[in-house]
Amino acid sequence: MATAGELVTTFCAEWRTGTPESIVEYFTEDAVYHNIPMDPLVGKPAILEFLRGFIGAFGNIHFDVHRQAEIGDVVLNERTDKFAINGSPIELPVMGSFEVRDGKIAAWRDYFDMAPLAELGQG
Repeated sequence: MATAGELVTTFCAEWRTGTPESIVEYFTEDAVYHNIPMDPLVGKPAILEFLRGFIGAFGNIHFDVHRQAEIGDVVLNERTDKFAINGSPIELPVMGSFEVRDGKIAAWRDYFDMAPLAELGQG
């Protein structure tokens, strides 16, 4: 079984070419995904709905992970998320916190500044 850090590394890479359906399989059924400036998503169905909308609107995303730390089942990573909105490239600095349970992501919280998205009318 992969360590929590290995799982998160694989998960982040999945976003480059994965589908909403392949990405959501990394989560537990009761997972919480919280982009801190927004309301949290609870459960795989809510996360899948978000993923379909996000990837449908913006395409896949590249997570450029700069640093990652693992303590037991908790993984923190500092990264730059790269994607496009209406053809305009976005590079969004993010701090992510992941909690892994039984080989799946049970909680994922991302902390970032909404300003780059608001500038493009997406915030």
